[in-house]
Amino acid sequence: MSAAELLEAIAAWPLASAMRRSAILYLFINAAHILAIALLVGAIVPLDLRLLGFFGNTSLDVLGPFLSRAAAVGLVFAVVTGFCLFSVRPLAYATNAAFLAKIGLLGVGAVNAMSLHLGGAWRAAVNGDPVSWRLRVSAAVSLTVWPAALLAGRWIGFL
Repeated sequence: MSAAELLEAIAAWPLASAMRRSAILYLFINAAHILAIALLVGAIVPLDLRLLGFFGNTSLDVLGPFLSRAAAVGLVFAVVTGFCLFSVRPLAYATNAAFLAKIGLLGVGAVNAMSLHLGGAWRAAVNGDPVSWRLRVSAAVSLTVWPAALLAGRWIGFL
């Protein structure tokens, strides 16, 4: 199956058709997407700031796992709702530079988060050890990538 055929199949998906016919359905899925992004960014920014040394009096063993899980839920929800929004006009989005930038940034952010959590430095910091330079670099990358993905997402409608 070619890329064009895959995009056409996505556009023919029943939910995509329903969203094109119903402004209310599209509105609710779009609102859910915004809520998911708010959960993701709203959880990740304070966690990144804590890893960078801000809010040092806040316990990372309590704050870290909670905010990390909240951000993961936000990311999954944003990807699901984002795919629904994408399905409405996949051929147009697939050639949109801002959309492609957003997808690339989401990939970088997700890989960064997975590498952070798979490494021992995260577990050590959550268990009370000092935050390593590796975690600080990962937090700085995260603090740059997620807001950049948010901006790229807003940019999509202007191209």
